Amino acid sequence: METKEVKHVDVWSAAKLCAAISLVLTLIAGIISGIVAALGIAVYTAAPTAAMVAGGVLGIVLGILVTAVVGMIVGFISGAISAFIYNLAAGVFGGLRIDLE
Repeated sequence: METKEVKHVDVWSAAKLCAAISLVLTLIAGIISGIVAALGIAVYTAAPTAAMVAGGVLGIVLGILVTAVVGMIVGFISGAISAFIYNLAAGVFGGLRIDLE
């Protein structure tokens, strides 16, 4: 087994990867919360009108999309900051050591 050291992480690639991961995770969380919201609307409203259903569906869909987009933006920013800090710390303390076969 060969030990290698990660001395530098590309900030742009780390930010893109974190944004993609955050998008998927927040999309899943948004869908789950949308289902819960839909169940809440269904339980709360005994006789919904078409306008109430349309408004509820629109609100749920927009909530899912906004959650996913905000999560992606936060993931991008946190990925860039984390990679930048990693690069500074790796310069002082040394990089992450990994074993490769």
